[in-house]
Formats: sequence, structure tokens, C-alpha cells
Amino acid sequence: MVAPGAVTRRLGSVFPFLLVLVDLQYEGAECGVNADVDKHLELGKKLLAAGQLADALSQFHAAVDGDPDNYIAYYRRATVFLAMGKLKAALPDLSKVIELKMDFIAARLQRGHLLLKQGKLDEAEEDFKKVLNSNPSEQEKKEAQSQLNKCHEMQRLDSEALDAFENKDFAAAITFLDKMLEVCVWDAEKREIRAECFIREGEPRKAISDLKAASKLKNDNTEAFYKISLLYYQLGDHELSLSEVRECLKLDQDHKRCFAHYKQVKKLNKLIGSAEELIRDGRYTDAISKYESVMKTEPSIAEYTVRSKERICHCFSKDEIPSEAIRVCSEVLKEEPDNVNALKDRAEAYLLEEMYDEAIQDYETAQEHNENDQQVREGLEKAQRLLKQSQKRDYYKILGVKRNAKKQEIIKAYRKLALQWHPDNFQNEEEKKKAEKKFIDIAAAKEVLSDPEMRKKFDDGEDPLDAESQQGGGGNPFHRSWNSWQGFNPFSSGGPFRFKFHFN
Repeated sequence: MVAPGAVTRRLGSVFPFLLVLVDLQYEGAECGVNADVDKHLELGKKLLAAGQLADALSQFHAAVDGDPDNYIAYYRRATVFLAMGKLKAALPDLSKVIELKMDFIAARLQRGHLLLKQGKLDEAEEDFKKVLNSNPSEQEKKEAQSQLNKCHEMQRLDSEALDAFENKDFAAAITFLDKMLEVCVWDAEKREIRAECFIREGEPRKAISDLKAASKLKNDNTEAFYKISLLYYQLGDHELSLSEVRECLKLDQDHKRCFAHYKQVKKLNKLIGSAEELIRDGRYTDAISKYESVMKTEPSIAEYTVRSKERICHCFSKDEIPSEAIRVCSEVLKEEPDNVNALKDRAEAYLLEEMYDEAIQDYETAQEHNENDQQVREGLEKAQRLLKQSQKRDYYKILGVKRNAKKQEIIKAYRKLALQWHPDNFQNEEEKKKAEKKFIDIAAAKEVLSDPEMRKKFDDGEDPLDAESQQGGGGNPFHRSWNSWQGFNPFSSGGPFRFKFHFN
């Protein structure tokens, strides 16, 4: 239910010249109405004044059914349609009013205004001229002349817009059509022409906006839905493209272009959906294969190639294949230097490759474009810690393993190096001291990297054996003399030797 008084305000805002119907007084006898019709008209008028539009409409429907030649019933029903925003429904009723009563000036003014909004300029001009040639009141005359002047201005703009369009001056055509559509807001044809101009000018999203309006203004507008679907597809929005082409097929299931496009979009949409599901499941190799299929399925639109590479870059980074991640991410960033996702993924790959300066640079660039991204902020802090840590002791480098090395690889590397650098292998005093220091570092690296909790601390940029990192802790237990490590077995799982190795 609409609040009382809102009907008057709503109609007045759209049609400022209207005499609101509920205030008009007509004698039923003048129209030859019977008692039942008169009752429906009176009740409908009260309901309309109270803002009960649906109930008022029912009463006026009944009045029209009871007396199909009653122009007042049509006029009042048209007024309700206008108040409800059902402008297409109001127009036939107003035409019927004029057919039944040629000198009904208010109805002709209303119809002329609707026709003007629809861009039917010649028909609107005829209505306004007939008002002026009848016996209008001063207010009606003023309104009709004002609207007639608008018609002439719109006809001039229409001519200039079409000339500009034919001469391929699309920017000029848009300027003329902008002015025209401020008045002819329901002109579907002009919106379609402006949409085409936007497409030629490289503004597809503006074109989509006009085409969506045209699809609502014109019944069964399959062409508009088809073009909207194509535009979304070219923008890389496969889901919206699929939705719009389905609307086209709802109107005409045999539409050849829509059906052909539907098959292509559906295939691409299925591939991308499958790839994303694989990523969620952590099946990165399979996801990469799917996105490679996406690029083969649609090689002509660069957007799909870039988006596919962006996701492949992400998969390589998450699957800890840093060299490939860096390669593919760099290809994406060559096309889109500000792509935050690619910057983050490449930065993570740089961290795996221990290229900390490069990682910091990527995180900082990403932060410039999205300063509220928590992942970027945390990644940058980690990269800065790791850079600082790399300037001290790096346990991964000591053992010669990658940062993503498994525990078995760490133990194997430790055993090999411990055997190689055991101080008993060296006789020269200077070489022995060097070996002692090396052996202590190897033992420390094994201690940290084979312990999940200590390794996590180290990966987060904190050395668990560094007294400074421990904020006043007990200091590094590995900073001892070689004597304290005699009896340490590099082949045990940890703890003191049960016996001492001696090497010849």
C-alpha cells in the first residue's frame, strides 16, 4: 500500500502538468455508466486516494469490463498504471480514452508525454499540436507548447546523432544521444545505438548498461541479450555471459547465434569451475592442466589467457615450484604490472628461492595498490625478517637444502656433512678449528630444522638458537667448544654419542 498523498507526488514528479485523477469530478450520467460501474469508479477513486493502488486497479478493471465505452474508467485505470510505474500498460488506455473522447485534453497531454519519453517524436508532436489546436486552458497551452519545443529539439538531436554515427564519429554521436536520452529515457532504439557507439569507443561496460535498459524497454529483445553476453565474455566474465545468453535462449530457443555462443561459454565455464575446485582441493598439477585447456579453448581473447596464467602462477607457487611460478607470474605482470595476485604469488616464490630483495619489492608494489591486504602485509614482514636473518646464519644454507626440504632430506644432508667435517678428520690445528666451527653449525642446523617447532620459528624469521631472538634467553647452546661436542653421533637421532668415532 502506498501512503496517501504519495500518488499525487509520484505522478507530479513524472508528469508535472497532470491534473491528478482523484481530484477530477465527472458526472456518471455524462458517460452513460450504469450503477455498478459508477460504484466501481467511486470505490476505485477512494482507494487510489488512499494509496491502495492494487485494490484501486481491480476496481477500474471491473469498471472497464462493465462498460467498455466508458472513457473515465480507462483514464482512471491509466492513472493507476502510471502511479505503479507500468507505463507501457498506461499508453493503450490513454489511446482508448482519446478514441472515445477526442477533446479530452488531459489524456492527450499525458499520451504525448509518454510518447516523447519513448522517443516516438512524430506521434508526440501530433498530440501536442492537437492540444494547441483545441480549446486548452492557459496551463494546458503552456505545457503543450513546452513539450512541442522539446519534440523539435529532440528531432534535431536525433538527426545529428544519426549523421555522426554514419560518419563513424562515435564520440560526437554519444554527446548528442546523451542529451536526447535525458528526455527520451524509454527510447530502446537510441540506447542500442549509443551502446554500439560505446563499443566502438572501447567502453564495453557503458554499452552493457544501455543494452540492459534496452532489453527491458523492448519486448523479446534477443539481440540485446546476445550482445550483453558477448560483451561480458570479452571482458572475461564467463559467468555473467552464460547468464545473459540463457535469457536470450529463454526468448528464442532456436536462436542460432545465441545457441552457438551458449555452447562455447558453457564449455569454458565448466573448465574454469573444475580448475577452481581442484585448487581448493590442493590438486595444483591437475588445476594447471585445466587452465591450459582454458587457454586452448579460447585463444582469441587475451583476458582468458592472462587470467589462466594468473591462476597457473598461483598453483606453481602453492605447489612450491618456485622457478615455474616466477616465470609464469612474470608473464602476467608484463601484461598487468599492477596485478596484486600475481605480485603476491611471485613474492612467495621468491621467498622459496631465497631471493628476499625481489620478494620485498613485489610485496611493496602490491601494498601500493592494496594497502589493506593482510596477506601482503604479513608477507612483507616475513620477507624483511628473512632478509635480515639471511645476513646472519642460515641453517638451510649450512646443510645445503631448500627451504621446502623434507625431514629425511635434512637428516641425510646432516649425516653427509657431519661425516665430512668431523674434527677427527683433520690433523692440522688451523684446519681442525675450522672443522670444529663447521661441525657445530651443522649440528645446530640439524637440531633446528629437524624439530618442527624450532623450524617454524626459523621460517618465520626468528633464530631459536640466537640469544637476541630469544629476548634474553639462555643463549645459543651450540656456541660451545669442540670438546663439549666430542661424543656427539651424527648418525643418531640426537643426544650424546654412545661411543666416539676416530677417523684415520
